[in-house]
Amino acid sequence: MSFPIDLRLESKKHQEKLKNIKVALFDADGILTTGHIYWSGEEVGFNRYFHTQDGYGLKVLMKAGIKVGVISGGDSVGLHKRIENLGLNYSFTGSEDKRDAFKKVLDEGYKASEILYMGDEFFDLPLLKAAGFSATVPNSSHEIQEAVDYVTYRQSGMGCVREVIDLLRYVQNIVPEIEELQI
Repeated sequence: MSFPIDLRLESKKHQEKLKNIKVALFDADGILTTGHIYWSGEEVGFNRYFHTQDGYGLKVLMKAGIKVGVISGGDSVGLHKRIENLGLNYSFTGSEDKRDAFKKVLDEGYKASEILYMGDEFFDLPLLKAAGFSATVPNSSHEIQEAVDYVTYRQSGMGCVREVIDLLRYVQNIVPEIEELQI
């Protein structure tokens, strides 16, 4: 099955906002994950499923000099391990009130217009409305979808973050470095 739209063409619609992005922040549950949680026992607690394409996309952004982070109400061993494994610049977890985390990024000298934020829930609204570019998923509520710049075609935890990253990549001409095979 092919992708339902050409992301290169779609990125041109959002070029004015995306060209200024220096920081990309993402909610975890329902964005970087499907939103499903499962119990992994006392040592790990609740856990989630992440998509590898999203993780690779986050690494591509960081290699290009864009700061990347997670702002999540969730707080689990699995989430912290994923953030650590990816080497993200920012990790704010354990609070549904995400405004302080956003302000901490602003305190580093970034403007709201330079921040991309992707979330799916009502407590994400203050950040979605403040960010220079905002995105959500098709299974978020209509109020969330109406408040953002872009609604992905891909579902929660199924490469939706990569879809938004690709929009940003096309506008900012970010191409993953791939070394040729030396034979």
